[in-house]
Amino acid sequence: MDFLELVRNRQSCRAYAQRNVEAEKLDYCLEAARLAPSACNAQPWTFVVVDEPELRQTVAEKTVGPLGTMNKFALGAPVLVAIVSQRQNIAATVGNLIKRKSFDQMGVAIAAEHFCLAAAESGLGTCMLGWFDEEAVKRTLKIPAGRRVELILTVGYPEDGSVHPKKRKPLDEFCRHNQYS
Repeated sequence: MDFLELVRNRQSCRAYAQRNVEAEKLDYCLEAARLAPSACNAQPWTFVVVDEPELRQTVAEKTVGPLGTMNKFALGAPVLVAIVSQRQNIAATVGNLIKRKSFDQMGVAIAAEHFCLAAAESGLGTCMLGWFDEEAVKRTLKIPAGRRVELILTVGYPEDGSVHPKKRKPLDEFCRHNQYS
């Protein structure tokens, strides 16, 4: 499929078929993430793939919101991927301080989207989760102090393969040429 078709097909999946995800497909997605650009080529990420059933269940439980409804679908995802931000190289760290921007978070987001696009191309569904008990996830996955779990991705075959229409602003509402106003 061409790139815009891929982008149109990529959506947040919240219902997964009870079907294992092949290691080759996960490796393909991880390779796409590995190739993502990052400030000063810092590559400030580690992807922790969680596919062992009991461990996956424990991590999934840490994503469910306080009322038991938010992210409940994560309990049915065959694979979870925790994306951990790493210490950057000195050039990116200095850039963060000078420009007051989180280049590491930008890099993690780009790598995460590369993973998700590769997953969509492979027939897999994903959803990026930002709501979870980070300290509990860090303990469960033995993530060292000083590291952040930025996102958790749910990964699996969608229960329903249909693509839902995207509701997006029209181009003229978010694009300006040559100046803002």
